[in-house]
Amino acid sequence: MSQSKFTFRVEEGLKENFISIAKSTNRTGAQLLRDYMRDLVRQRQEAEEHDTWFREQVRIGLESANAGNLVPHEQVEEKFAARKAETRRKLDKLPQAVQSAKQT
Repeated sequence: MSQSKFTFRVEEGLKENFISIAKSTNRTGAQLLRDYMRDLVRQRQEAEEHDTWFREQVRIGLESANAGNLVPHEQVEEKFAARKAETRRKLDKLPQAVQSAKQT
């Protein structure tokens, strides 16, 4: 992989604090900046991939709904009421200390 130089200006105090933090983590400022740049690019790519996936899911859902493949509201409510009741039953079986921790 080829490399290139990246130069920019920054306030002296910010630079000194940044270098101090880098040293405290046994890293150089350049290493931290490269890591930050990689993370930022990766996060952006993941966000774009998720956005593409989500838009496709919405498109599929709309096509399905437009084709008449709908679930009545009452059926959805019944399904999730059953899930909620099952979750409550499971929680009731847990020891009291675990229940208290889960509620906070």
